[in-house]
Amino acid sequence: MNNRVRELRTERQWSQAELAEKLGVSRQTINAVETEKYDPSLPLAFKIARLFDQPLERIFVPEA
Repeated sequence: MNNRVRELRTERQWSQAELAEKLGVSRQTINAVETEKYDPSLPLAFKIARLFDQPLERIFVPEA
């Protein structure tokens, strides 16, 4: 699944560690999501969408 997490995080000038803390996950989890090595659980995806005030489909896009 493609995502815009890195783009949204850098727009806010947050480190991976800062984003991880806001979401209650590890920095490694954020890195894995950003590099598309890990698809977040649905609850985590919703937390990310709420934090960035974006609908899920603007952050996460299924691969064609």
